[in-house]
Amino acid sequence: LCHEHMEVNCHPGKLIAQDYKVSYSLAKSCKSDLKKYRCNVENLPRSREARLSYLLMCLESAVHRGRQVSSECQGEMLDYRRMLMEDFSLSPEIILSCLVRGEKGSVGPNCQQALQTLIQETDPGADYRIDRALNEACESVIQTACKHIRSGDPMILSCLMEHLYTEKMVEDCEHRLLELQYFISRDWKLDVVLYRKCQGDASRLCHTHGWNETSELMPPGAVFSCLYRHAYRTEEQGRRLSRECRAEVQRILHQRAMDVKLDPALQDKCMIDLGKWCSEKTETGQELECLQDHLDDLVSDCRDIVGNLTELESEDIQIEALLMRACEPIIQTFCHEVADNQIDSGDLMECLIQNKHQKEMNEKCAIGVTHFQLVQMKDFRFSYKFKMACKEDVLKLCPNIKKKVDVVICLSTTVRNDTLQDAKEHRVSLKCRKQLRVEELEMTEDIRLEPELYEACKSDIKNYCQNVPYGNAQIIECLKEIKKQLSTRCHQKVFKLQETEMMDPELDYTLMRVCKQMIKRFCPEADSKNMLQCLKQNKNSEVMDPKCKQMITKRQITQNTDYRLNPVLRKACKADIPKFCQNILNRAKDDTELEGQVISCLKLKYADQRLSPDCEDQIRVIIQESALDYRLDPQLQMHCSEEISSLCAEEAAAQEQTGQVEECLKVNLLKIKTEMCKKEVLNMLKESKADIFVDPVLHTACALDIKHHCAAIPPGRGRQMSCLMEALEDKRVRLQPECKKRLNDRIEMWSYAAKVAPAEGFSDLAMQVMTSPSKNYILSVITVGICVLFLIGLMCGRITKRVTRELKDR
Repeated sequence: LCHEHMEVNCHPGKLIAQDYKVSYSLAKSCKSDLKKYRCNVENLPRSREARLSYLLMCLESAVHRGRQVSSECQGEMLDYRRMLMEDFSLSPEIILSCLVRGEKGSVGPNCQQALQTLIQETDPGADYRIDRALNEACESVIQTACKHIRSGDPMILSCLMEHLYTEKMVEDCEHRLLELQYFISRDWKLDVVLYRKCQGDASRLCHTHGWNETSELMPPGAVFSCLYRHAYRTEEQGRRLSRECRAEVQRILHQRAMDVKLDPALQDKCMIDLGKWCSEKTETGQELECLQDHLDDLVSDCRDIVGNLTELESEDIQIEALLMRACEPIIQTFCHEVADNQIDSGDLMECLIQNKHQKEMNEKCAIGVTHFQLVQMKDFRFSYKFKMACKEDVLKLCPNIKKKVDVVICLSTTVRNDTLQDAKEHRVSLKCRKQLRVEELEMTEDIRLEPELYEACKSDIKNYCQNVPYGNAQIIECLKEIKKQLSTRCHQKVFKLQETEMMDPELDYTLMRVCKQMIKRFCPEADSKNMLQCLKQNKNSEVMDPKCKQMITKRQITQNTDYRLNPVLRKACKADIPKFCQNILNRAKDDTELEGQVISCLKLKYADQRLSPDCEDQIRVIIQESALDYRLDPQLQMHCSEEISSLCAEEAAAQEQTGQVEECLKVNLLKIKTEMCKKEVLNMLKESKADIFVDPVLHTACALDIKHHCAAIPPGRGRQMSCLMEALEDKRVRLQPECKKRLNDRIEMWSYAAKVAPAEGFSDLAMQVMTSPSKNYILSVITVGICVLFLIGLMCGRITKRVTRELKDR
């Protein structure tokens, strides 16, 4: 029994663990160093026995402070540290605290503290070889990935962390490395390189004590938090870290971002939320992404920790080591200049966002960048450049607003109102306005970056755009194309978006992307508000890119569906619309599109020559454009869809629209049965009377004759058409055969139109006469008639006067 008791309790290692004097070699080798650095038992008042752990840490403290400890003593210390790491039974605290496991197999706080103490005693951060399990598991990785570093150097651990989750890492090494880093991350002193570079800064800024001393006011885990807060301070905020310490803090942050277990504060405060929201997110880096996705659902303490970390990432995205690894090709190609900067300040992420759709971009990087953009929408502080440029403006103009999208809307509205009211001084500062523009443009790329629109259209996206990718504004474009089929709420949001884009075409991501080169060619100096107008003016240029031309046509079709989507027309006709088309506005419901009704109304008044000059100019352009392409006339397309399919299918299928469909409908006017379609075609004929330019087929056929016979006649108000009609009646004038044929066709059409659509009231009759090709003949007849009536009146007047005089004489 005594023998067994001796075996259990008198193991040499256990005796050494209790008292260093039991080990003769340790006592002999370290005697002078213990005395030199006052590591004697007398300096530990509360302890009655010379606990070796205290004395060992006292010697290690001297080593970490750069003091000289004899190589013989260091060799003995190394042997002892190895022994402690290899046999847990040599540490009484571990035996007492770790025999009983916590709930669900977790490690209790006392056991965790005992393990933390063991790591501090053995200090494997100074020499990884002390941890034999780690050394053996990682030998192959060290030989391949870290062979340039001297064996035993503290930087080996940092090298292994840099290769965590890479192809060079093996699974067993990964597990052992994370186990050790778990404890090193909880006491900044255990990272030898960090301690060496930052001990001065920690003492100056965080009021720390010696390596083996602790403070209740600044526990080991809080020191690193203090250091990284000072690492990202601006010069104006003062008291920054030294350059070498800041580099080490960034290195640690990069490592911690790989796994939430390496961030003590995050794991401590977010354990419940990790279990609640992220239990299925087990892949590398997914846990932090999951917490960011559920930011609004997290408990307060966890939300603050995740928010602070995300805010830090926005300033220095290189902290996101996994994202940087995925984006390395795109960084090297497009962003190497900003990546090499000592201070990031959000430039690198901005560069990645701008180049997200380059062909060199890989899927992992694109997903990571998009995820960060989505996280940024939760709080404007998560966009570092935006925060720094606009924080004063936000406090002044948008207090109590947190979400980035709401802040952007608030500031944009303020800028727009100041611009419209011609304010002498903008309330939003210039630097904020510039960065605000960057944020607005970035938000247009993905519908998920506009939460209100995305929420309103979620079901429609699922029903109609399920297989369409989110990037490059493709979902938004999909919704625009099937706008009539959308739910009411989604339709309203899409219409509001289009209204904003038409007022500021630079926010139209698809237009800007497709027409990027054409804008450089035709509109290099055009204001962003006039970009679409400039493109429309150059649409028919021979060097216009076909894809851009197609996109411009799409936007013209959109504009012609509702006058509110055409800012230039809206401004030019602001007096004419309520004057002539108020009945249409009265019938329309709020937030519903007008399907081109107001523009059709204005076109009729244009034919009657009743519009103001500015409005007339804009409507003339619209009529000329829609006369070439029937798709630009929403009323015609809506009411004549069947007739176009049956009578003009070949013309409608033409790749280039030059007015063939409109001409086909005019020629087949007698075959049209639908009253609404017939009315639209008659309106076209009426419009062509007012201006030959709105009848492209006739204008092309008669271009030479206009030049020869009507060159002095200004266009508009039917003047050139009347000139051609007079030339047609004049037998001395010889018109081109095609022009003569087309004019005779038009006369027949107008005659038919006059029969089926008689004048409504005197004003309409007068207008028909004034715009008639036979205006001169009709006016001559009317003049002769009036003269005859006048002569008859005079004759009757003389007779009446004579009869009256004769009666008086009687």
